[in-house]
Amino acid sequence: MTTLPTQTDKKLGLVIDLDTCVGCHGCVTSCKGWNTQNYGVPLSDKDAYGDPSGTFLNRVHSYEVQPDTGGAAQTIHFPRSCLHCEDAPCVTVCPTGASYKREEDGIVLVNENDCMGCGLCAWACPYGARELDALAGVMKKCTLCVDRIYNENLPEEDRIPACVRTCPAGARHFGDLGDPNSDVSKLVAERGGMDLMPELGTKPVNKYLPPRPKDTLDCSQSLEPVATEAKGFLGWLDKALEKL
Repeated sequence: MTTLPTQTDKKLGLVIDLDTCVGCHGCVTSCKGWNTQNYGVPLSDKDAYGDPSGTFLNRVHSYEVQPDTGGAAQTIHFPRSCLHCEDAPCVTVCPTGASYKREEDGIVLVNENDCMGCGLCAWACPYGARELDALAGVMKKCTLCVDRIYNENLPEEDRIPACVRTCPAGARHFGDLGDPNSDVSKLVAERGGMDLMPELGTKPVNKYLPPRPKDTLDCSQSLEPVATEAKGFLGWLDKALEKL
């Protein structure tokens, strides 16, 4: 069994804004691409051009949510990946020591050379963040692109996880959540960032920013037309179609 460090020098993690995420799956494809070509054994696929199934380190789920205060339902896009918990049950349950948490930055990783694919870590993870790569025979999980964030051969702006670099909506943020003065910590404080299922006591490092209430349409007021008659080309086209 693997023991957890009593404390870590940093708490690197993600802050995901559920108010901004549009569910485009850009983070999913960028994660798949980077981790297929770089760290560890490539992520495998089965029947990629038919009925695709395979190993993903990041997934996006979409839900229709009814606000407690009433009003129209909202669609919430919920990205899910490893939360790099401080008290990570996936680490302590590993029989070979393949799963471990780094003391220098708090990232939870898998030593694929020691992993025997027993699946105990996936069973222990309450967030469903681990997947068995059936072809490689080892467990896979988000690494926070550890081979990318420390790579001095990359431009400084690229030394962040691929999912963060790719997100077109700016819904994903990366930094040290153990530093109260970091940008991500300030963002969590300002927006009321929350843990996922805090009652489990895993103390996840990653945080979620809750969606903000959306404006509602007042249907009691009638809408006035913006124009009574089309002009220009649209006006000519409207009259031409009337003659047909």
